[in-house]
Amino acid sequence: MWWRAPWLRQRWLLMGLAIFDAILLLGLYNLLYWRQTEQWVGLTRSIGLLIAFWVASSYLMGRYSRPEPGQGLAESRRLIDTALVALLVLGVVVILLNWGLQVKDPRTFRGFLIPLLAGATLGSGLAQLWASRRQQRSRSWLLVGDGDELGTLEQELARERDRHRLDLHYCPTEALLTAPGDITDKIGGIAVSETADMRDGLLQDLLARRARGGSFCTLVVWAEQHLQRVPPELFSSRWLVQAEGFELQPGRWGWRLKRFGDLLVASQLLILSAPLLLIAALLIRLEDRGPVFYGQLRTGLYGRPITVWKLRTMRQGAEAGGARWACRDDPRITRIGSWLRRLRIDELPQLLSVLKGEMSLIGPRPERPELEATLETQIRHYRVRHWVRPGLSGWAQVCYPYGASVEDSRMKLSYDLYYMRNASLMLDILILIKTIRLVAGAKGAQPEVPRQVLS
Repeated sequence: MWWRAPWLRQRWLLMGLAIFDAILLLGLYNLLYWRQTEQWVGLTRSIGLLIAFWVASSYLMGRYSRPEPGQGLAESRRLIDTALVALLVLGVVVILLNWGLQVKDPRTFRGFLIPLLAGATLGSGLAQLWASRRQQRSRSWLLVGDGDELGTLEQELARERDRHRLDLHYCPTEALLTAPGDITDKIGGIAVSETADMRDGLLQDLLARRARGGSFCTLVVWAEQHLQRVPPELFSSRWLVQAEGFELQPGRWGWRLKRFGDLLVASQLLILSAPLLLIAALLIRLEDRGPVFYGQLRTGLYGRPITVWKLRTMRQGAEAGGARWACRDDPRITRIGSWLRRLRIDELPQLLSVLKGEMSLIGPRPERPELEATLETQIRHYRVRHWVRPGLSGWAQVCYPYGASVEDSRMKLSYDLYYMRNASLMLDILILIKTIRLVAGAKGAQPEVPRQVLS
């Protein structure tokens, strides 16, 4: 079921905070309104807009995201962000209604609006503290697999910012057969490799633990739930063929629904962004009198080549000698191009590729064939990402920084595999919302560190 998807299970608490804020604002609004007029208004357009603005501002400021490591610092930051959201809402209401529209409404004065936002700040802040401390609780897991699998997981977990919340124990498959009962009894959950050979006695013991409320899953499922990605070294080609998920295939209902959504949203975005594209094109032309658009050959569905068009952000002749590696703050990028990349405006022409059916709004980013020739020899199961249409944005793009090496490509593949296995309409909506947040914050357009990356 969709509500048991790994990405959603990790976010129920955070989604609950947004729902709590909405209910809190609705309740406080009605209580204050009843106190002044002795009327209960319920959900009106005014409170609906107020709730929407509060929740949207909170999300953009990261209040509904997982906290950073360091409990004390994270809690202080959340409280400050809550106060900033309240001040932002107060400023918008006062400026728009009192000063701009000059609406004479007692609800906008200090007898109504300030108590409403003060109560919302206090209640929402306390809920944030509770959620933050709840997320700090660690749970012990026993990870069972061969040496390569356990080594891979140790390397993957070393990258995770919240790895301190997991009490992990590693156990080779053969050692699990002789593990003392008092050790496994202290473990909250056990994740076992797909290839582990479990004898009947061990299997009965694990089933008994599961009946007593213990958790038991495979390493792949554990990685999905805790890493939000699937390292390609954890599964075999046989598992890839037999595993559940991977529903985005031609002819299926999900494939048709996704295509319909692509056409609907891409056409509207293209219309809305047309003035922005015209202004950007004019600025590019005025800067160096060069061409406005730049086309690149990329790999599309099933490995077929497609041409991806962007607004040109580099100086003319930047790749006259062939594809070159670029770096952070690449000197070949023009002044206008730097802003276009930062705000992702240079990607807007690819909406035409979405309308043509060569790309999707959400999916693995298309890569250059000359780079993929190397990646396919160094990364297991790399070509699997070609099973679905490439996208303007994707799970890898909203969860991982700008790719800058073969290792980064492997990391992005792990996110792409996760998306392909768990793809759904709700996950696409989440990626779209996270993309908007990245664009609004002008993040993710360059490598985090000055490493090499194909332009």
